[in-house]
Amino acid sequence: MTHGIITAALVGFGTGLSLIVAIGAQNAFVLRQGARRHAVLAVVAICALSDALLIALGVSGVGAVVTAWPAALTVVGLAGGGFLICYGVLAARRVLWPVPGAALTAQGATAGSARKAVLTCLAMTWLNPHVYLDTVLLIGSVAADHGTLRWAFGLGAVLASLTWFTTLGYGARLLSGLLARPTAWRVLDGLVAATMVTMGGLLVAGA
Repeated sequence: MTHGIITAALVGFGTGLSLIVAIGAQNAFVLRQGARRHAVLAVVAICALSDALLIALGVSGVGAVVTAWPAALTVVGLAGGGFLICYGVLAARRVLWPVPGAALTAQGATAGSARKAVLTCLAMTWLNPHVYLDTVLLIGSVAADHGTLRWAFGLGAVLASLTWFTTLGYGARLLSGLLARPTAWRVLDGLVAATMVTMGGLLVAGA
């Protein structure tokens, strides 16, 4: 029985990791916050706890309910797509008209900017229909195949999410030397802008 639990947890870890590692809006945001060393703990906690909650809902069978009401994903797709496009435009504006000295002050953080980072992270997480598809529907459906071991599978997926976001958020600090250069920030913001606008456009088009 113990061997079965461990196996299910490992499969859940691998499945969860394969779904969240792909480059996306949420990962790009976490990377940027980590590189700036700005509200990293809050951002990582929001992403990991949100995934844990959604995975738990999927494992418990809520995914079937969401599937029965496809209009919910359409609404979330339109709202999330619009949000991502707006965020991408802001990132593109930083590329075209960079703030003087932004790289040198990247590590600074005020209470207002910390709140903004938290609110942006919450919106980017909960307005992204891909999050629901990956956690509630996909992980939930795969977990159901493990029967009584589905919660062990779900726990493995939760640990994968926690591991990934912690590594991404705090590992980005290794790039701090490179990102001390204004040009590097413009390149990063360019990648963020392209990712956000592309994903936002796809979400709106597919809604």
